[in-house]
Amino acid sequence: MKIVSQRSARLSVYYPQIFLILTSGSYLALSSVVALGANIICNKIPGLAPRQRALCQSRPDAIIVVGEGAQLGINECQYQFRFGRWNCSTLGERTVFGQELRVGSREAAFTYAITAAGVAHAVTTACSQGNLSQCGCDHEKQGYHDHEEGWKWGGCSADVKYGVEFSRRFVDAREIKKNARRLMNLHNNEAGRKILEERMKLECKCHGVSGSCTAKTCWITLPQFREIGYMLKQRYIEAVQVAPVQASRLRQPAFLRLKEVRGYQKPTDTDLVYLERSPNYCEEDKATGSPGTRGRLCNGTSSLMEGCNVMCCGRGYNTHQYTRVWQCNCKFHWCCLVTCNTCSEKSEVFTCK
Repeated sequence: MKIVSQRSARLSVYYPQIFLILTSGSYLALSSVVALGANIICNKIPGLAPRQRALCQSRPDAIIVVGEGAQLGINECQYQFRFGRWNCSTLGERTVFGQELRVGSREAAFTYAITAAGVAHAVTTACSQGNLSQCGCDHEKQGYHDHEEGWKWGGCSADVKYGVEFSRRFVDAREIKKNARRLMNLHNNEAGRKILEERMKLECKCHGVSGSCTAKTCWITLPQFREIGYMLKQRYIEAVQVAPVQASRLRQPAFLRLKEVRGYQKPTDTDLVYLERSPNYCEEDKATGSPGTRGRLCNGTSSLMEGCNVMCCGRGYNTHQYTRVWQCNCKFHWCCLVTCNTCSEKSEVFTCK
């Protein structure tokens, strides 16, 4: 017997390890697995740090939403970099947790920021929809806010503070090592969440006779995540290189400073920061997270990143010609005949050698 809910069906796409293979090869839905114990779920997810696993065991309902948020971030990363040599294609192949680009590059900075923002976004959405047990609408947004303008808080304001805090507790918990990369990752995580908070929107609805606006009810809503993706892509372009400052007694990195500036000037809260320059991502290199560009589609007429000369790193490219044939200009004749012409279109596709 197969029992699969809509939520658990989405989960199985992202985390097939969570589902238990029972006798006769059947699956139980997440609700049934929860009844067996949270340990069963959490121990099946690879890549969790100890504090993440503990949080998973205490909140197994939330771990599904966290996974959806992390996948949201990965999907957005792949969209924003779809025309680049590095296109996020290797992220999430095994699990959205524990995946790390080993080089502390701009790409790693973007990955951490977009994932942390994705988790915060997904948790906040789930709270507003009543899908998590310990949160809901933002209760602080109640009652009159501005008597002069005559509007009051109403509806269900998104509790982004809860979503951000949950993201902070879960995503940041993977940073265990006391090194410069930890400081870099934590900074970029926080930058992603900060940008999400800054893009929250005020929406209002008018109330009155015949369409008048004698009173307004307002609430806070989340932005579309695509907007966060564009904002973080711009931060990626403007990312700053940093260097760690060692604590004199502990001999451990205490904070990050701008590398190209004298003194101890720190990056801003919404800067994306990186420690090492990016590789060119031309060749496959698992150490840097580069899948290479061999076989990638490219644009034969563009001089930008998606153009074959740039994408293929000077190796050249193959040209594939295709002809598409279909029925077109169809006409109905009384009665009962349909006649069509045959149309065709030739196209070329270019792939990197």
